[in-house]
Amino acid sequence: MQTGERIASIKDIEALPLTASSSGSGSSSNGSGSGGGSATGATSGTGTTSGAGATGTTSGTGAAGGSSASSPAATGTTGATGASGTGATTTTTTPTELGDVAKVAIEESPRTSISRVDGKTALTIAITKTQEANTVDVSETVKKALPDIESKVAGNPQFTVVFDQAPYIQQSIDSLAEEGLLGLGFAVLVILVFLLSVRSTLVTAISIPTSVLLAAIGMRAAGYTLNIITLAALTIAIGRVVDGSIVVIENIKRHMQPGVDRSRAVLDAVREVAGAVTASTLTTVAVFLPVAFVAELVGELFRPFALTVTMALVASLLVSLTIVPVLAYWFLRPPKTHRHAGTGADAPGADTGTAADAATSGAATGALASAADLHDAGRTDRLQRGYRPVLGWAMRRPWIVLALALFVLAGTAAAVPFVKTNYLGDSGQNTFTVTQDLKPGTSLDDQSTAAAKVEEALRSVTGVETVQTTIGSSGQSIQAAFGGGASASVQYNVTTDAAADQPTIQSTARDRIERIADVGEVSLSSAGGGFGGSSDIEVDVTAPTQAELRTAADTVLRKMRGVDGTTAATSNLSAAEPYLAVQVDRQAAAERGLTEQQVGALVAATVSPRDTGSVEIDDATLDVYIADPNPPATIAALKKLAIPTSTGEVPLSDLATVERSEGPTTITTSNAVRTATITVTPDATNLGAAVQNVTAAVDALQLPRGASASIGGVASSQSSAFSQLFLAILVAILIVYVIMVATFRSLLQPLLLLMSVPFAATGALLLQIATGIPLGVASIIGLLMLVGIVVTNAIVLVGLVNQYRRRGLRVAEALVEGATRRLRPILMTALATIFALVPMALGLTGKSGFISQPLALVVIGGLVSSTLLTLVVLPSLYFVVERARERRADRIAAGITRKEARQQRREDRKRRREERRAARGRTTASAD
Repeated sequence: MQTGERIASIKDIEALPLTASSSGSGSSSNGSGSGGGSATGATSGTGTTSGAGATGTTSGTGAAGGSSASSPAATGTTGATGASGTGATTTTTTPTELGDVAKVAIEESPRTSISRVDGKTALTIAITKTQEANTVDVSETVKKALPDIESKVAGNPQFTVVFDQAPYIQQSIDSLAEEGLLGLGFAVLVILVFLLSVRSTLVTAISIPTSVLLAAIGMRAAGYTLNIITLAALTIAIGRVVDGSIVVIENIKRHMQPGVDRSRAVLDAVREVAGAVTASTLTTVAVFLPVAFVAELVGELFRPFALTVTMALVASLLVSLTIVPVLAYWFLRPPKTHRHAGTGADAPGADTGTAADAATSGAATGALASAADLHDAGRTDRLQRGYRPVLGWAMRRPWIVLALALFVLAGTAAAVPFVKTNYLGDSGQNTFTVTQDLKPGTSLDDQSTAAAKVEEALRSVTGVETVQTTIGSSGQSIQAAFGGGASASVQYNVTTDAAADQPTIQSTARDRIERIADVGEVSLSSAGGGFGGSSDIEVDVTAPTQAELRTAADTVLRKMRGVDGTTAATSNLSAAEPYLAVQVDRQAAAERGLTEQQVGALVAATVSPRDTGSVEIDDATLDVYIADPNPPATIAALKKLAIPTSTGEVPLSDLATVERSEGPTTITTSNAVRTATITVTPDATNLGAAVQNVTAAVDALQLPRGASASIGGVASSQSSAFSQLFLAILVAILIVYVIMVATFRSLLQPLLLLMSVPFAATGALLLQIATGIPLGVASIIGLLMLVGIVVTNAIVLVGLVNQYRRRGLRVAEALVEGATRRLRPILMTALATIFALVPMALGLTGKSGFISQPLALVVIGGLVSSTLLTLVVLPSLYFVVERARERRADRIAAGITRKEARQQRREDRKRRREERRAARGRTTASAD
């Protein structure tokens, strides 16, 4: 009702008029009414009556002899029923105010929820940052503002931060930075050990900060911030950005000889490896292209990761081909010639004449008659001297080497069942949640009493710092305030000591909770999924009817509680809640002028307070409720509830049946089919085994006819992510193949290089098994990186071998010379990457996030196995394939048949065996 006046107090509300003053004369041929009832008539007019009577103003039309369901709508006196006559009357009505018919008072708003912190009543305030805001900055700003707010609020409030993401983020970033610096130091140390030159080491190491800086500039341009994901990408890239520089600087040092012009040596060295370095970098970058098409959470998480690594690697290519050669020209010097250096075959440069002659004759790039024509022929080190016999044996017995390689791959496949798997892994946050489900309809006070027991148990666990409890709903649910909610659920957010062992704390809390009796169903879940990912397995149950759904859900729930590899199982199918069912007899209601909806509204208004809006008093907005002071409290009282009808008041029992019944508090449907979800908490150590066990248990169930159960939740997320990422690996291999085809101008040789990829999985899986770290999404991203990394070494090796063959060397000779000369850079790049990742793999800081450790372990294991096998298996495979092609070319050039060529090879082998026997005989005679 609008009065046009501002309401400033309770008195103003009580003075609100329900009727308006009016006067006049009226006429009527008859009238009827009953004391205290509402009357029907005109508010003004003229007429005569046959006897004393009265007419009144009403706020609506009521039934004769009836009364309003809420409050009287009109007042006045009435004459005798049925009186008739004529005469003139004057009517006067007294204004009726709200205070005359109702009690108006300011009371506390109905409490719908309770919030406590460490057992003390609290008001919980959640602060959510905007999408573009920085979490750490927002957290620090809020913390700085709290003391000032405390001093301004009356009542000496005490603020307790129960959940804050900033410390975890800041700690993770600090840990990643520390591990990155440690990795940088290790990588530089590896370079120094191999090059044995401070100048060369510094020139090579300059690529790391330069590449990271250029990547940071690219991140800024792309709109990415420095967070856990991007910093992990930069940390992991530290070991890779130095690879190109290592290959370039090592080749420059090999070309720099006494008397050789430095600029000529640098140009020749860079020209020799530029194609291989570019191709190897592009292959490493290209493997991240498919990540852009990975959907859902994994794609959102790892797209910034992939782009950051890509920018760092592209920057490293630029640095290795521009800045490093310039710095090498400025700071590196050729080795000095020793006074006592020999002049024989072992003397450096003896095979090619003077260094100057080598430079002028183009020995570094010209045609070769034999390996002795190489500019650095005769210069060997301990690594090469140790590697040559191994390489020679592998080339003499290539089929044995290949058979052993196949055996290794078979062993890798056999080890796959022993690999543990998960999804995103433990995020490392020091928080977990507990959910307590009580009987539906439980009052707020009873929920609070039951919650106090769980609170006490949680606070008694060593390592628990804060327990924040939320009881009831947070909205304006009148049902929750006056009669208990439809669902009684209590949520606990537990913050623990960040330095403590989180799985141990959660296990202890779970044990303590299980010992508590009569507190409903309590379940614990950790923040293991992290980043919005669920860590629970869900079994979705469907059935055509509610009864069948309950039977099927109970069957599944009982089975899930006994599955190995799981810790708990709960159902979201609400328990049956008791309620009073009022079934309106439509015909009986219609005979009395009422509809089913009108009867329902009258009953609802009587048994439950109505929220009719709000009013502002003293600058405070107050909710307005209308409530019956004496609502029916029993079924019998509700049946006797007076319902106004067109024929007078009748009890509710005349219009409807009232009986006690039970029904679900909520009904969940999917595609118009009733559903229930059984949530299973897996053991954090092996999600894959838990999913297999749950799937097997579901398949073995005998459900009611028409009911079905399917696996969802984290199991579905893991399956989807794994399938997409493994498809991305296949696409990455295809992209790498295309790049190598363009590099080598061959369809066959890239296939030989790709043979090193499966061997990367050998070390990766074995290291995962040895450390017990599950294979998750981060690990598969590591496998994706390995596709590009392991091919890099193969490209560098085969690229030089092909150069030597183009310059005239035979396959065997080119392979020996190329492999031995690429041994040092291959080992340097592999070890630099491995040692750069060691701090993350060991988790030295313990707080580097859920990505770093599993990814680092996969890359380290894959690099170790692929590097060792690349240096042995790849030359053997290359030798088998290319020697066959070389023999065919020789046979065609000589104009002989295949049979004649085989006969010549047999004779050659026989002659070589005789020469070896003769040599051994001479050696024995000399010894005698």
